[in-house]
Amino acid sequence: MNIALIGATGFVGQALLQELLARGHAVRALQRDAAKLAPRAGLEVRSVDVLAPGGFAAELQGVDAVVSAYNAGWANPNLHDDFLRGSDAIAAAAREAGVRLIVVGGAGSLFIAPGQQLVDSPAFPAEWKSGALAAREALNRLRADTTALDWTFVSPAMHLEPGERTGVFRLGGEQPVFDAQGESRITVADLAVAIADELDRPQHRRGRFTAGY
Repeated sequence: MNIALIGATGFVGQALLQELLARGHAVRALQRDAAKLAPRAGLEVRSVDVLAPGGFAAELQGVDAVVSAYNAGWANPNLHDDFLRGSDAIAAAAREAGVRLIVVGGAGSLFIAPGQQLVDSPAFPAEWKSGALAAREALNRLRADTTALDWTFVSPAMHLEPGERTGVFRLGGEQPVFDAQGESRITVADLAVAIADELDRPQHRRGRFTAGY
């Protein structure tokens, strides 16, 4: 497939780029600064600012899907609003281009108890809250979408960490996946596997899934 990837230089984006190229997919990385990505076989890099006026649907011409690992910057004082602006622009571009959209969000909107999402728990780290609230709102907006947009939202495990690619994990829906030790965790390399699997063999169209050990 031809896959457009947003955020290819980020923590998740780098792992996604590696996994998609290893599977033989052609990747079109849409980067605000194209110089940050070195040329590689199977990789095309284009300079695109998702927040630029007018949208960027034309940049999605010829792709089968767009995967968004967009991050407005954890140090950005306007993280919440900029994340939502970017998320809306990405969804609008995918809708206009008629391509599938996979959004990599956070774990904050997963339910840890009936009626309680992780981001609302007292123990949720304050430094991550603004971004988590924005990601939850982005998911809510996708769920409220009444168009034919073909979307999937991916929430990683509660602990997303560096580590090896094992290809062995479990999928979940609205609640975190916990291992035998009661931990919700996954490496970024295995999260990339789960996302690439969803691209290759769709199971969660117009819905959300999570992955963990």
